[in-house]
This record gives sequence, structure tokens and C-alpha cells, in this order.
Amino acid sequence: MTTIDFSYFVLRFLHFFAGITWIGLLYYFNFVQVPFMAETDAVAKPHVISKLVPRALWWFRWGAMGTFIAGLGLLSLALHNATAPGVNPLEVFYAGWFGWGITFGTLLATTMFLNVWLVIWPKQQIVMASNAAVMGGGQANPEAPKAARRAFLASRTNTLFSISMLTFMVAPRWLLMKAAAPSMAGKMIVLVYMIALVGIFEFSALTGDKGPLTKPLDTVKSVLTTGFVLAIVSLAVFLLVP
Repeated sequence: MTTIDFSYFVLRFLHFFAGITWIGLLYYFNFVQVPFMAETDAVAKPHVISKLVPRALWWFRWGAMGTFIAGLGLLSLALHNATAPGVNPLEVFYAGWFGWGITFGTLLATTMFLNVWLVIWPKQQIVMASNAAVMGGGQANPEAPKAARRAFLASRTNTLFSISMLTFMVAPRWLLMKAAAPSMAGKMIVLVYMIALVGIFEFSALTGDKGPLTKPLDTVKSVLTTGFVLAIVSLAVFLLVP
């Protein structure tokens, strides 16, 4: 086993381990905790926020960090392995749909990572601080409901993105490797599609209820349905464009 092979093994293991932790908790929050909090009584809710939520958020955000860092390492190794004397590794990596599929998955994962650290975690800190103040006999922060809603929308957007992200973790090796090399027009179509898809949904998440696409995020059923439809459409775009 070469040093590169061993490095690839370690990074891939860490990527999977951290990713399972991150996405598992993302699904826990969206499929279990949010419905529970909507149904639980006012006596139990503050204790859940003060005791359970901080622990879950710690593993959640650091799982995201570990996944992101290990993913960058794997991407660097992939580019390194594509290197040949006198050849630009990017030209090799993007010669077929394989590299483009990896890039799409990376774009989705990076957006999700930024949502965790720049939106969900800061907004949840506001919610938890407000809850602690109330439990201590003080006043609730009037910004807490708005912060909770923003964290909710970012988390639901991550759930939606995660389905396409997981699809494109599998698709590049088993489907896109077999597809014909893309034309320049095909590359431009895919590039515009990737940026538009992520941009539109991320804009809706960051602008709160003023965004045009928040309705698909309101229920578990709608976010899963939308997520799977987008994954299928995205895969079709990659396989059908010239």
C-alpha cells in the first residue's frame, strides 16, 4: 500500500464517519426533534432546549466540520491522481462527467457546511440563550422566534440538498463514468444549472419567509418529495445534456 493509498483510506473513513454523524443528526433534527417540539408541552420544551439541543448541536457542527475537511483532502487526492507529466489535472478531472458530478456534490456539501456554521449554529445560540434567560427568571429575547425560523429553514434546505448530495456521491462512479464526454455547451448548461439550483434554494433559506421557495420546506413530506425530485432531475441533466 502506497502512502497515497493509505491517505485515501484514512480520509475516506473519516469522511464517512463524520458524514454519518452530521447527516444522521440533520435527519434527527428534521424528522424527529422538530415534530416532537411542535407537539410537546411548554413545561418540557425548555429542558429539551437547555439539555438535549446543545449536545446534539455540538456533534452536528463538528461532524459537518470533519466531513468538510476530509472531503477537501479527498478532492485534493483525486486531483493529484489525475496528474500526468505536462498535463493540467483539472483538464483530466473535467474531461468527463465524473469530475462534474463530484463538483456538484461538493458544491451542495459546501453550502450545507456553511449553513451549519454561519446560519444554524449562530441562530440556535440566540434561541438557547433566550431559553436560558427565561429559565433563570428573565425575559425572552424577542429575536429568538425569528432566529429559530431562520435556523429551521437552513436546516430544511440542508435536508433537501442532502438527497442530491448523496446521489452524486454514488452517481459519478457508477453512472457518470460511463457517460460520454461532455461538450462545451453541455458543460455550460450543467454549470448554470448547478449554480442556479443552489442559489435559488439558498436565497429562500437566507431570506426567511420572504423567499419564493419556503413552502416545500415546511413539512417533512414536502422536503423529502422535493429533495428526491431534484435529485432525479439533476441526474437527468447530467445524463441527457450533450
